[in-house]
Amino acid sequence: MEPGLTLPSAALPSPEVAEQLLLDAEALNPGAWVPHSRYVALAAQSIAERHPTLDPERMHTLGLLHDLGRRTGPNKDRHILDGYDFLTALGYTDAARVALTHSFVIPELDTLQGAWDGTPDDFARLGQLLASLTLSEEDRLLQLCDMLALADGFCTMQERMIDVALRYTVNDRTPERWQAQLALKTHFDGVCGVNIYRLLPGLVERFLG
Repeated sequence: MEPGLTLPSAALPSPEVAEQLLLDAEALNPGAWVPHSRYVALAAQSIAERHPTLDPERMHTLGLLHDLGRRTGPNKDRHILDGYDFLTALGYTDAARVALTHSFVIPELDTLQGAWDGTPDDFARLGQLLASLTLSEEDRLLQLCDMLALADGFCTMQERMIDVALRYTVNDRTPERWQAQLALKTHFDGVCGVNIYRLLPGLVERFLG
């Protein structure tokens, strides 16, 4: 755990409950976000298995739930707050936290790449929630893994950057956001002692093949 980062708590559903929450959300709003969430979960588990302090099962569960706000969709960045509110109401505050933080590798509202699709009051509340948090190692790993997964499998960070840019456009903060995301990979490469791409089944083989 890096100095200054908060320790995780235990407010998380069981893997079985997390899976059911994802299935219920898929029934409400089917889409590519569901297989994306599963690949994020697998990436988080695989990397956590090499990490000295993170728990693989916890990280898999957090990965499954990071985009759960999509259950109210079709939506865009509003899914961040919708997921936070839904999971908080269930008492799963660790999962709610990741639903909030996964989109903010730089914890500032103007780093969102798309136009806010919620109310102005909700946008202000999102900013207040964000300002109250200190990012943890769990938060940072989920931010990384969100950049390592498409709906059809694992990807490089650059592939995911293009995917997000095509769907959400870019803004003046996008280059800074990309740099921060690439720095996450450098961090976890170092902590895990391996290029984390090698921990994602099939990714290296796809490029070599």
